[in-house]
Amino acid sequence: MLKDIASFLRSTLMDVFKFFRSPRTNLKYAYGMPIYRNALYLVTNSVTTALLGAVFWILAARLYSPEDVGLGSALISAGTLISFIGTLGLGMGIIRFLSSSANKTQLLNSCFTIAFLASTVIAIVFLGGLSLWSPKLMFVCQNPFFFTTFVVFVALMTWGGILNSTFIGLRRANFTLAKGLITNLSKLLFVLVLASILKVFGIFASWGLAVTVGLAISLLFFLPTVLPHYRPVPCFQKQLNKEMIRFTFVNYIGETLRVMPNQILPLMVLHIIGSEANAYFYITWSMAGLLIAISGMTSFSLFAEGSHDEERLGVELRRSLKLVVLLLIPAIIAVFLLGDKILLLFGREYSTEGTQLLWLLAVAALPASINLLYLGKIRVERKLKEILFLTGGIALGTLVISYLLLPRIGILGGGVGWLASQTTVAFLLLPRLRKGTK
Repeated sequence: MLKDIASFLRSTLMDVFKFFRSPRTNLKYAYGMPIYRNALYLVTNSVTTALLGAVFWILAARLYSPEDVGLGSALISAGTLISFIGTLGLGMGIIRFLSSSANKTQLLNSCFTIAFLASTVIAIVFLGGLSLWSPKLMFVCQNPFFFTTFVVFVALMTWGGILNSTFIGLRRANFTLAKGLITNLSKLLFVLVLASILKVFGIFASWGLAVTVGLAISLLFFLPTVLPHYRPVPCFQKQLNKEMIRFTFVNYIGETLRVMPNQILPLMVLHIIGSEANAYFYITWSMAGLLIAISGMTSFSLFAEGSHDEERLGVELRRSLKLVVLLLIPAIIAVFLLGDKILLLFGREYSTEGTQLLWLLAVAALPASINLLYLGKIRVERKLKEILFLTGGIALGTLVISYLLLPRIGILGGGVGWLASQTTVAFLLLPRLRKGTK
């Protein structure tokens, strides 16, 4: 098996090296392929969102007090989490089933309607229980305008997530990038304007208004381009059959498991080591997330392409693997050469404490790419049990190993847990991945 794996990896690298023989011609050729084009749009969207997000928080830190920034960031985190829960996994169902739907408009409007209602109810329940789980945010409940605005913006955030999946599913990720740019640039404008008007609520309001602007432009101009004569009308479509509901629910659980280490590890570090260590861990983990975005967004592109033509899944899988290697290897090298200097932007302590962790996470991006591409493959094939075993195995392994190592080796324990889990699973999946590219 090891010989077969080595041969597979060697042939993949040789294919990538061929790209550099005539990069200009190959770039033009690659851009003509939807899987490459859409993956590059999605990766670019992730990078620009991270960069403009950093600018947003720099402006917020200068315009608002530290206490206001803390409360505003907590509201945004809560709103983002509620909007994710409110999608009910329908985004995955859209990517898989929208392209083959006989009535795309009604199917999409049904998903919009369900997600809007779900996120609205969850947001109201969240605000109703603030006195129990977050008393410092009670000022939102005490002001009817803040209460209503929070609920509406969270519902619109949910629509934004559904719309991103729609563009991915229809192989028009260029609109995902355009929507992201409009939203993130609008945030910078609104955070400046609202600083003197809404005070503490201005940070969340600037975020919500920006989401609204991006969503409105997308619904009025972008979506009708890919779905002619589209109109957003509340409805419930019978096409939400048992197959789609089951697929959506399992992928919802799987996606929750996949992102679970992102949410739990910082809390684990905070509880076991302390707030200062968590600051170093969180910033470093966030930087490494850009490396994971390369394979993560390529996996979504593979999922969309395979859903359009399942017979070409093997061809598209191999193309996805080449693209990830082409983009990820230089990025990892850059992290090893410049990672410590980039962390210096946050302070010398961040560079001293976080560089080795960043290196570990950069290495882990390689096996993680194998796992994410395989995840895209089995999503197309609707292998629901494998989806749960894959995402759940990585999440459980990461959290258990990290919990055991954090008290002994500090924040490096989180990196070792992530690397060990990703590598173990990738080693088991490589033979299947190799078979899948044939």
